[in-house]
Amino acid sequence: MDLGIDGDTVVVTASSAGLGRASAEALADEGANVVICGRDPERLADAEAELADLAGDVLGVETDITSKADIDALVEAAVEAFGGIDHVVTSAGGVPPGGFADTTEEAWYGAFDMLVMSAVWTVEAARPYLEASDAGTITCITSTTVNEVADDLILSNAVRRGVIGLVKSLSRELAPSVRVNAVLPAAHETSRIEELVEASVERGDHDTYEAGLQSWADDIPLGRIGGPRELGDVVAFLASDRASFVTGACIPVDGGRLRSA
Repeated sequence: MDLGIDGDTVVVTASSAGLGRASAEALADEGANVVICGRDPERLADAEAELADLAGDVLGVETDITSKADIDALVEAAVEAFGGIDHVVTSAGGVPPGGFADTTEEAWYGAFDMLVMSAVWTVEAARPYLEASDAGTITCITSTTVNEVADDLILSNAVRRGVIGLVKSLSRELAPSVRVNAVLPAAHETSRIEELVEASVERGDHDTYEAGLQSWADDIPLGRIGGPRELGDVVAFLASDRASFVTGACIPVDGGRLRSA
């Protein structure tokens, strides 16, 4: 299916690895020009090189998404390189695990900057260009924890819900010129999951990597966790005109894990 985003320009935050990177790959594969970012310059350069052979141009910009100044510079770099912005995809790294009693005030503020304010600042900086585009979209990558809480993930459970409020509000405020949606991934085989599985094998919790990986799928009806690109392809679809009547939607990409409607 041709998504019709060839030549569009996309800014994807936190995209040197994980689900942000998978989204950037899917978009560039469709011919979009994609601006990726990350804090680690070496990992960012590796991601930029790995995506270089895809149909769209890829530009890496070193960015700390908890810094408004860095995000402003990221958007400026995208506009300077490609003349405008048609789509924004907000992603963010994971926040520390833990329960309420173990979580410091500093961790709460850090999680809010990482998960919510990074999206706010990105939209704020990119909004004039999105509204000037005839194809403007925003897609926020969040988590299934916005619907159903997970044990020992108090920060993700509580703070990520602010992104959903932002998405629902913006889908009305920016209509009809900009569509705004969220995707809700469950476990996908990113480098973070790989690290956690490998650690569980080292601890002796599982005999093999495959057994450890399968344990993440115990509550997923499809019987496996997702591949990062499976999430990325949904993100690319939402940026396309094929999804032209989809806005304000919060779409699980979770193999059926969520039990709630």
